[in-house]
Amino acid sequence: MNIGCLFGSFDPPHAGHLAIARHMLKSASLDQVWLVVTPQNPFKQDRKLSPEQHRLAMTRLALQGETGLTASGFELDLPKPNYTSDTLAFMRQRWPQHAFSLIIGSDNLATLHTWKEPNSILDNHRVLVYPRPGLEEHLAQADLLYHPSVTIVRDAPLMDTSSTGVRVRLRNWKPVEDLVHPTVLQYIRQNGLYV
Repeated sequence: MNIGCLFGSFDPPHAGHLAIARHMLKSASLDQVWLVVTPQNPFKQDRKLSPEQHRLAMTRLALQGETGLTASGFELDLPKPNYTSDTLAFMRQRWPQHAFSLIIGSDNLATLHTWKEPNSILDNHRVLVYPRPGLEEHLAQADLLYHPSVTIVRDAPLMDTSSTGVRVRLRNWKPVEDLVHPTVLQYIRQNGLYV
């Protein structure tokens, strides 16, 4: 199977994540999209994340009833720190029957050359890039823009929603019903997250 991998902290998962995953599933010749819940990003060590079990549970709730979209927590069990190149190497070994594509935002494409073993990623995987605010600036800065493994999916929805923005709205008692799945919002409230 051709599987797209959207890695993230999903703290919490929101409508933008689902819109990107659905679009990639439809338009990028993918059989499934896995939303892979990640541990602490090595580049964001200063940020405090919600406990892993909450983030995985919320992602599973957000995907209930979604065909072709799956929440995955396998990366949480891998040795830390987690680097995308190491995780993708593990996936190739663990599931050799699948072809994995990496789904990233245009902001990440601009820094992909600084990641651990970017050539390993590009040699073994398609990289599907969706637009983020500042797209043209990101593309101008992207050293790997013209690499044959990189595909810019320009018709993907522009994701201007962020988990940070959702958390801020929740802390300030502002409505988020249009941003997070109702069952995710219920879970957040039941577990006292983001207060």
